[in-house]
Amino acid sequence: MSFKRLSKKPWISKNGDKAPARVTRYEIADVKAIRARLNVSQTEMAQALGTSVDTIKSWESRRRNPTGLAAKVLAAIQANPALFQELAKY
Repeated sequence: MSFKRLSKKPWISKNGDKAPARVTRYEIADVKAIRARLNVSQTEMAQALGTSVDTIKSWESRRRNPTGLAAKVLAAIQANPALFQELAKY
């Protein structure tokens, strides 16, 4: 039994959209739970992450989601809470 490749062309939908080159999925951090576990204020969390208190509030209320480096740092803190203390030093 042999398999035949149907097409060498990239996938294109009926409306002309191309398939994404790469899809990145990550779990959205529960910032409020992380902060409660660390027993720190929104201000302390914002200072340690180098962001504003308004951003922390937006993440906690789920109006916005942390993305990029912030999402990765929060995931690392969630996995290793001691990392937060190291970040807070700087």
